[in-house]
Amino acid sequence: MEKIRFGKTGLMVSKVAFGGIPIMRLNMNDASTLVRQAIDLGVNFIDTANGYTDSEEKIGMAIKDIKREDIVIASKSGANDKKTFNEHLDLSLKRLGVDYIDIYQLHNGGSAPKKDIVFKADGPMEALEEAVKAGKVRYAAFSAHSIPIAMDMMKSGRFAAVQLPFNYIDDAAAESAVPLAKELDIGFIAMKPMGGGLLDDAGLAFRYLAQFSHIVPDPGIETLDEIKEIINIFNSKEAFSDKDKAEVESQKKEFGAFWCHRCDYCSPCPQGIGISGVLCAKSAVKRMPVERAKDFLSASMEKARGCTECRSCVEKCPYDLDIPSLIKERLQYWDSLGA
Repeated sequence: MEKIRFGKTGLMVSKVAFGGIPIMRLNMNDASTLVRQAIDLGVNFIDTANGYTDSEEKIGMAIKDIKREDIVIASKSGANDKKTFNEHLDLSLKRLGVDYIDIYQLHNGGSAPKKDIVFKADGPMEALEEAVKAGKVRYAAFSAHSIPIAMDMMKSGRFAAVQLPFNYIDDAAAESAVPLAKELDIGFIAMKPMGGGLLDDAGLAFRYLAQFSHIVPDPGIETLDEIKEIINIFNSKEAFSDKDKAEVESQKKEFGAFWCHRCDYCSPCPQGIGISGVLCAKSAVKRMPVERAKDFLSASMEKARGCTECRSCVEKCPYDLDIPSLIKERLQYWDSLGA
């Protein structure tokens, strides 16, 4: 598969990455076989996280006989302090069976709740920079959902890579963070290229993203057919057409009334509800094992039952979502799972 230069890191990476969330649903042998098959097809960029249960271990099993320099590994820590970050990093290294990780990210480090935590004394950023100096990490990075916060962090000069949601519905980055990454020579990983499992047309999704030649889409992969299809889409070099543009506009109208962009401008909620987590429950269930999603979201969904429909969130939402109604709908969905 064709490779591109990943920003100032200088790393040459495949035009699509292997996202490590869905392999949580596979057993160890099936998962490691799938990762190895993707590598054999030319995918050399693998993205996972400390919090994705046994994803790192499965990837570690898959790569144990591969030359370390032939693959690029990205992982993440969601720690809020230096000590925990270091524990996460050491565990990631152990699970993956490697001496260093190429791209290590502050997991959701560019969110509104974490923007003041990241850079505090004895905080995760301090630990990350020390890990780079120690050789445990090659390049500092972060993932985020808030584009304005992410752009401020990108401009700080302290990061070599960023991961943001980017697909043909959640496309705000196209006019802001994507060109900024190019200008600053920062590697850009496109999170949720299929909308966290909510978009069905892979051809449309990846033809759209292929317009941006310096970004790396990071789809979650669960089957060999999925990664083969995506590779074929890129290798075909089929242009994003006028017909595609019309379809995107049609789908934007369809999804616009309920698509949460996780910008968190609706927060804080007077009732303490983690609104974006609740609204993205369907996506979480599609991407994770159901039991993992239940563990991850149960407390938030129970909290959501206390919604008073005060509508303070609606007033703050830049996308004019009817959030109280969406919370009700997500709770009905959640209850249908027997959660």
